[in-house]
This record gives sequence, C-alpha cells and structure tokens, in this order.
Amino acid sequence: MDFAFTAEQQELKRQARAWLSDRFPLDRDFDAPQDDAWAELAELGWLGVSIAEEDGGTGLTFLEEAILFEELGYALYPGPYFGTIALALPALGPEERAAVAAGDVRWSGEVRGLVPWLGSVDRVVSRGSAYDARGEDLPTVDPSRPLGRLEHGEATPLAGSPDVARARAAGACEAVGIAQRALELGIEHARTREQFGKPIGVYQAVSHALADTYADVEFARSLAYWAAWCVAEGDEQASVAAAAAKAFAAEAAVAACERAIQVHGGTGFTWEHPLHRFYKRALWLEGFGARPAELRAEVADAVLGVAIRV
Repeated sequence: MDFAFTAEQQELKRQARAWLSDRFPLDRDFDAPQDDAWAELAELGWLGVSIAEEDGGTGLTFLEEAILFEELGYALYPGPYFGTIALALPALGPEERAAVAAGDVRWSGEVRGLVPWLGSVDRVVSRGSAYDARGEDLPTVDPSRPLGRLEHGEATPLAGSPDVARARAAGACEAVGIAQRALELGIEHARTREQFGKPIGVYQAVSHALADTYADVEFARSLAYWAAWCVAEGDEQASVAAAAAKAFAAEAAVAACERAIQVHGGTGFTWEHPLHRFYKRALWLEGFGARPAELRAEVADAVLGVAIRV
C-alpha cells in the first residue's frame, strides 16, 4: 500500500506554501491588525475543500485540509480557518456549508467554555446549536488567537455536531508546520552564524539540538498524517490516532521553538525575531482543548483499557 501523498496533493502543498509565503511573509508587521485574506481563501477553494460540490465546495477530503493546516501553521496564518474548518464545519448543514465555501461566514466552536476568535467570527457552534458571536475576547499567550466566553442568545439547532478527532488532528498538523518552520530557522542560523571562524552548526551543542528537533518533527508528521487519514476515512482508530498526534506534535512544536531560540542565542530572544511568535502559537496549541498529559491518558485507556488519572 502506498502511503505517500498523490501528485495532486503534493501540488496542493507546493501551491499553498508559495501563496502563503507571498501573502504572509515572516517580515510582516505582526503587531499591526492582521488581514485574514478570507475572500482570497474562498477564491482558492480552501474554505470548501471537504464540502460537497453540490454545496459549493470541491468535494475532497480531510487529508487535503490536513495539508493546508500544516502549511497555515508554517506561515503562522492569523485568521479563524481552524475555528471554521476544524471546530465548526462538521456540525453545519448544507446551506451553512455553502456559505462557508463562499467565504460569507466565519465560524468558531466553543471548547471547554471558551471560543477562539470570538470577536472576529460571525457564528459559533455551542451545545449542538449555532449562536451569533457575542462576547468579549480575552488575551492569550498568542495575541493572534484570543479566546472569549460566549454570551448565549437565540439558538439555531444544527444538523450535526463537532468532531473532536478532526479538531485534534488539525491541531497536530498545524503544530507540525510550526515545528518545521522553527527547525528551518534554526538550521539557517546554524549555517550562517560563525563563531571562532566556523559556522556554529559544527558544534555539537547546536547540531545535536537540531538533530533532536528533526527526529521529533518527522515522528510528529507521521502521527499527524495517520490521524488525518483516519479522520478522512472515518476509521475506528480516529479518536486514539488524533489524541496521540495532538499530544506529541504540540509538545514537539514547543520543543522545536525552544531549541531554535537557544540556537539563535541572544537574537532568538529579541522581539523583532519571529521565533517567539511561533513559540506562542505552539504553546497555544499545546494548551487548547485537552493538554498532552490528558491526551496520553486517553490513548492509554483506549490501548490498554486502563484509565489513568492526570
């Protein structure tokens, strides 16, 4: 069995990397209001990837969305794509999905009483119903991903319900993109920064840290892709696969950023360098929903039949 991406999926990955690099470069002003390019995402078809063609989408699968989540993490995309596609989409009916694909509505979902991007979306999925997005955003470690408490007003019943495995797999894929970008920034600095007449990458304290990150990223990617496949196929292992992927990938992203910051030395700790932005996004993903220890307990319970208290 061939587990590699198809030629079409590889092309989607290349095109997404190119477009996002051009639209959201690392030298952009992160402290200025961020444009989420929502209309452009609709034109690209990214908002309707897994939405049926008769509902205005492209009729593909969560695997293609997983590719986009990874690339969005790599680019540190600022908008509510995760809230709309990972948290809300499974609960929406045909008309609501068509509005998503057209770029007319931004959605998010309530998770443990908190709603990401509450102040910048139109509708929220909560308790099996849809609500107008009302409430105040609260700051988080990642300024581009605030959380808010929803003020429940008039409810509209929804056709479906959120898919926890889908959301976790999406978070894992995004974490892989963050870890990959941190690794590349660390490698580039290790190649170009010299001390005592040599690139710092020749020193074991630097090269070993980057090698550890490389191993972590590849393992995280394997877990994330496995989880994405399980979600796309409706496999019975989707729940445990997504929990394992999100637990490992989120921690790998945090560790990758920490090592990259250390490799950069004093430069890595400056506000002007983008590494702290990736670090904050990794920390946000690690803490959103269930934390890694909770997820590993779920995996242990599913695999061993042993409930572990965390």
